[in-house]
Amino acid sequence: MLVGRVVRPEGSSELAHKARGVRVYLARHGETTWNLAGRYQGRLESALTPFGAAQALALAGAMDSAGVRRVVSSPLLRCTATAAPAAERVHAPVEIDDRLLEIAHGTWEGRLRDEIAANDPLRYRAWREDPAHVRFENGETIVQVLERWREFAAAFRPAVPSLVVTHDAVVRVALVAATGRELDAFWNGRVENGAYAVFDVDESGWTLVEENVAAHLGALRASTEGQAL
Repeated sequence: MLVGRVVRPEGSSELAHKARGVRVYLARHGETTWNLAGRYQGRLESALTPFGAAQALALAGAMDSAGVRRVVSSPLLRCTATAAPAAERVHAPVEIDDRLLEIAHGTWEGRLRDEIAANDPLRYRAWREDPAHVRFENGETIVQVLERWREFAAAFRPAVPSLVVTHDAVVRVALVAATGRELDAFWNGRVENGAYAVFDVDESGWTLVEENVAAHLGALRASTEGQAL
């Protein structure tokens, strides 16, 4: 199994802050066992499936071809395991940033989507139809996830092309933020396991170049229809 070095950066260099128009690839982790089961993950750990591990290898090849030289990840295993092959391929450590964590689903975590739909139907329906106004019991709102993302995006000034590996909800709020849409558009974008959005990053902010790149996955594209998102 490929394992990248994992470090926590102490801060951005002066050179990174002076970067202009650097390409950043914002990827969702590979398919996990809980994705496949339709189980909410949130802050709980779930391993990549063999399919997800193959997606991580495909992502690594794409990032090598794109000239990526820096890799940053959510601390959760499904993200670090997705980031590790790319980091090893481009000879970079995996930097950890807690601001990239998945939304905290609170009492939904570890439970099947169908169970939630049956036992917490009002909140489940609101989450699917009006996500901007849902607070998870003992969890977060997407407003809080957006705040975390904005804090990360404001601080992250890469000097080299970079891969950032995170979760479905974080990619979605990043797309909302980049396009100036309201949080009601949270579900509008397409976010796939092992796929990525492309941004150009400079001191003025993050400019969305492409929303969902999945060509590198080929036959490894996983359906998200049964996933607990």
